[in-house]
Amino acid sequence: MAISKDLLEILVCPVCKATVEMKADQSGLRCVQCHRVYPIRDDIPVMLIDEAKIEE
Repeated sequence: MAISKDLLEILVCPVCKATVEMKADQSGLRCVQCHRVYPIRDDIPVMLIDEAKIEE
């Protein structure tokens, strides 16, 4: 089950409060401003700063 569009509309990056977008491979949510990627585990986004990885 994919993450609903309604949920994606309300989720923001916990660091900079910018919007997040689904990565192309659907493995995580990527912040459009600070480029942190939050993983998705069992169809649940893990929006913890310590779990995020920064991608360029």
